[in-house]
Amino acid sequence: MAGNSFGELFRITTWGESHGDAVGVVIDGVISGISLSDADIQKELDRRKPGQSTVSSPRKEPDTVVILSGVFEGKTTGAPISLMVKNSDAHSSAYESLQKTPRPGHADLAYFEKYGNYDYRGGGRSSGRETVGRVAAGAVAKKILAAAGIEVVCHVVQIGMVHADSCVLDKFSLPEIKERIQENPVRCADFAAASAMEKTVKAAQENKDSVGGIVEGRICGIPAGLGEPVFDKLDADLAKAIMSIGAVKGFEIGDGFLAGSAQGSQFNDEMEWTDDGTGRTISMKTNHSGGILGGISTGGEIRFRAAVKPTPSIARPQRTVNLDTKDNEIIEISGRHDPVIAPRIVPVCEAMAAIVILDHFMRRKALDHKTLR
Repeated sequence: MAGNSFGELFRITTWGESHGDAVGVVIDGVISGISLSDADIQKELDRRKPGQSTVSSPRKEPDTVVILSGVFEGKTTGAPISLMVKNSDAHSSAYESLQKTPRPGHADLAYFEKYGNYDYRGGGRSSGRETVGRVAAGAVAKKILAAAGIEVVCHVVQIGMVHADSCVLDKFSLPEIKERIQENPVRCADFAAASAMEKTVKAAQENKDSVGGIVEGRICGIPAGLGEPVFDKLDADLAKAIMSIGAVKGFEIGDGFLAGSAQGSQFNDEMEWTDDGTGRTISMKTNHSGGILGGISTGGEIRFRAAVKPTPSIARPQRTVNLDTKDNEIIEISGRHDPVIAPRIVPVCEAMAAIVILDHFMRRKALDHKTLR
């Protein structure tokens, strides 16, 4: 199976299956001498793990990280960093009846068509549990970025038909949003909307159904000049990173999808000189472009949004096929599943965005065009 690695200079390779012994990640490209401990990684894994609220899967995994290599006496050595998390609460028996009946909305059928088989025990590599390795690697990336003054924060702005109020969200700084989303299970900084979102999720649960949502990402402290045109544009790599998360079905930078109905006079970000106390700098009067133009960061805040599909595992009867008998069948999926994925995907989106930004940050350091002139 190809396609398990991501990144150029900061490169990750995730491994493991949902119901295997363990999941994890190997990280290449971390320089030596960086302080790194279990706690740095564990705090991010704790945000991702299941069983934290009534709107997440009841599967109980401690998700305790073990650093296998690349760190000695609390410092990175420059060698590949290998991180492992054991699976301790996998209940494979709930999937026995699905061995020959691919689940609607899952990757089962696609894996069968490509590989001739599929791991029916929770989806194997296509399971959301694969994101453990991403979040662990993202924790390393976020720590390095923080030292450079770069912060990545994601939060839920929509679940079902309930939208967070943009006027409310605009009142908060990024650190405030980061704090507020920890105060409710749907990870929305608009508390009034969060309450309505919880009701929407519970109503779907009671109806043996699930619900989708939208996650917004904001990245501040970004220097201008990140991104490598033509095919390694920063927004293109962010799109690939976020779209590589299993449940994500849509992506936009800035006011991306509104561009289709806007006019240039509305959508262009006009520029002006401003005095920041240390000298005159160029700033944008608006941010419809989401902080990226021509695939290169402008120095403004980067904003993106990801559309997250409803959890495909629902308790309602669904039509499918039997791969052995060639008959049509009706299945009902049991087991433990999230009624909404968007809140739990927040740390995963942060991790993938951080990995992209660090990778491009390292590329810029490796090849600074201005210093080579």
